[in-house]
Amino acid sequence: MQPSEMDKKVKGYRRLIPSMTALLEFEAVARLASFTLAAQELGVTQAAVSKQIRLLEDTLGTKLFHRLHRAIKLTHEGYLLHSVVAESIHRMASVFDKIAEGIGEQEITLACTGAFSHMRILPRLMSLRTLQPQLKLRLITPLLSTGAYRDDADLAIRFGNGKWDDGRSIFLFDEEVFPVCSPAWLAAHPAPTSIDDFLDVALIDSDATLEGWMTWNGWCRELGDMHPKLNYSLRCSAYNDAIQAALQGYGIALGWGRLIAHLLNSGELVRITPYVVKPKDAYYVVVPTGREPGAITPTLVDWLQDDSHLKH
Repeated sequence: MQPSEMDKKVKGYRRLIPSMTALLEFEAVARLASFTLAAQELGVTQAAVSKQIRLLEDTLGTKLFHRLHRAIKLTHEGYLLHSVVAESIHRMASVFDKIAEGIGEQEITLACTGAFSHMRILPRLMSLRTLQPQLKLRLITPLLSTGAYRDDADLAIRFGNGKWDDGRSIFLFDEEVFPVCSPAWLAAHPAPTSIDDFLDVALIDSDATLEGWMTWNGWCRELGDMHPKLNYSLRCSAYNDAIQAALQGYGIALGWGRLIAHLLNSGELVRITPYVVKPKDAYYVVVPTGREPGAITPTLVDWLQDDSHLKH
């Protein structure tokens, strides 16, 4: 009988990774920056730990640590290996906990950006409980671009053109981007009435992302100003922080309408000027390749699309 593709892969892994023990001990040494502390944590001798690290280095043909006078430091290759091993161990531990706690098919794991989670999902959670009282939802917000799925994600939310090789897309909604500020800021400052007015007011910006997140420069270029000279009062790496600063009256931020609808509805933020950019891309729910959409998926999509419960 011919070996299966999975059998071939496992045998290949065993050839490339001769010892899982070596990887576990490497992770401990890298995390604790000490052979001695790693040995104490693992309940083995320092000599045994050193032997496993040498095994890994001989297998890879490179040094994983700089051995300094009274310290050790990861080499570049060691850093690359540790980042993968540490994440893998964490994910395995999460699965063990999940199995031990009896969490099974009834839990849906949804991956999305931190901004989408904080602004689109969390403000609506109580309506989801009313709609699906038995649903157990797990949110994960990867630090990397959502172009890379975690293996435990049942569904993911992406912003793009809907064409990805690693999953099947379900259209969620399109987007509009426009300036917003707090009522307090608007009461203390004249509202911009033209694009040129934005050159002289305090703007709050957030970094672009690999998904195509729009900055103030990009927004102005979409409206025809190819070389804007903007006055930033604050620049943030995370969109959540930019919106929080706008809520505090620190300046004008770009509002992504689908994310801040609850803040506009409550009056905590107000939309100023008629200027708006409608990106070509849109939001999609993506079912990763190798997974089938569960029976709850259409309900989740409908819930994510629905803004009716926000209206007073």
